[in-house]
Amino acid sequence: MKTSVYWTEDCPRPANLPISPLPEVTDVAIIGGGYTGLNAALALRKAGASVAVLEKETIGWGASSRNGGMALTGLKESMPVVFKRYGAEMGRAFWQWSLDAVDYVEQLTVEEKIDCNFVRSGHLLLAFKPQHFAQFVEEARWFREQLGYTDLWVVSKAELHSEIGSAAYHGGLIDPRSAGLHPARYVFGLAQAAARKGALLVERTALMDVKRTRTGFLVITNRGTLNAREVLVATNGYTTNVIRPLRQGVFPVGSYIITTEPLPLSLQEELSPRGRMFFDSKHFLNYFRLTPDGRMLFGGRHNLSTSLDLINSARKMQARMLEVFPQLAGVSISHTWSGNLGIALDLMPHAGRVNGVHYAYAYAGHGVSIASLLGKEMGEVLAGKRTSTLFAQIKHPRYAFVPYDRLYLPLVSTWFRVLDWIT
Repeated sequence: MKTSVYWTEDCPRPANLPISPLPEVTDVAIIGGGYTGLNAALALRKAGASVAVLEKETIGWGASSRNGGMALTGLKESMPVVFKRYGAEMGRAFWQWSLDAVDYVEQLTVEEKIDCNFVRSGHLLLAFKPQHFAQFVEEARWFREQLGYTDLWVVSKAELHSEIGSAAYHGGLIDPRSAGLHPARYVFGLAQAAARKGALLVERTALMDVKRTRTGFLVITNRGTLNAREVLVATNGYTTNVIRPLRQGVFPVGSYIITTEPLPLSLQEELSPRGRMFFDSKHFLNYFRLTPDGRMLFGGRHNLSTSLDLINSARKMQARMLEVFPQLAGVSISHTWSGNLGIALDLMPHAGRVNGVHYAYAYAGHGVSIASLLGKEMGEVLAGKRTSTLFAQIKHPRYAFVPYDRLYLPLVSTWFRVLDWIT
């Protein structure tokens, strides 16, 4: 078993990816070389602005190459809650935006000829307990009545075998508009597209400070300084305390994944007859799917820590996988790894400006599509092509205690375990 990311082993960072030294001046400095930053860079270059993408590690190193490869409809927060919190008009706008985000990823991969195995396979939300399925029935009805969305339907426990080769769940909720892709192929394709259009990609460059100047900002890094008219922070679950108000709005949560060795085609078809993206209804949810080369990828959270031992994590994840798919007993685990989600306390994506610096983050596990479209929109804001984004129009809660997540997340983890037990 390798403690490395399967996706980047299958598709390593391109050796010919143009990497630049830190420039002295640029129109926009983007902090973070993942989906958000690269999509923003593409939008800015299309508008004619000069752009430098500064990445602390290497391009695509973070969650953009570590996730499950699921481009899902919706947001982390449920749509009924979004309606209650922001009103029906805003709620409908958020829902449509989430659909547009998946469409955008598909269109972009076609336009830029990014071969990332994008497939509209749909997702299946699985009921961990019988009462969860009853909630699915009500949710499908709510979507029809409030959103006119008829592409959502329930599958009973008796019918579930047509969707998944598991008896561990009590029914499901299907949305065929979600998609699967190869996240490393996608992020490296984005990087190559941005570089082709003239964006500068700067690796091993950590942000140390940002200071206002007469003409914009002085961006101070471990590799030197850069003068920029505007700055966009696009670091999601890897956001640091450099700009403290930003860190007070988002906290990291660790997500852990294992993959099996490639499975026989007959077993693949038994486990996942339609190639869906799967996730369940627990608070400590599991998500899983077949990879393009026929491995079972199985992920989730044991607690909310970002620093669990990978081997111990893999053993626990494998045990849970076998509860779902006993057919995988005896199948070897090939890889185990982890990555950070960025989550806000209101479970909503956030974008806007603080201390003069623009930002976009807090995708809560839905980053493949949300980070992509929100990155594009923030690039258009910085280029003067749009005045705002939908997610800049809501309040972004910030609290002084948020950066101290190591202290409070263990308590939250315990509470979630209790909820999974009693609900």
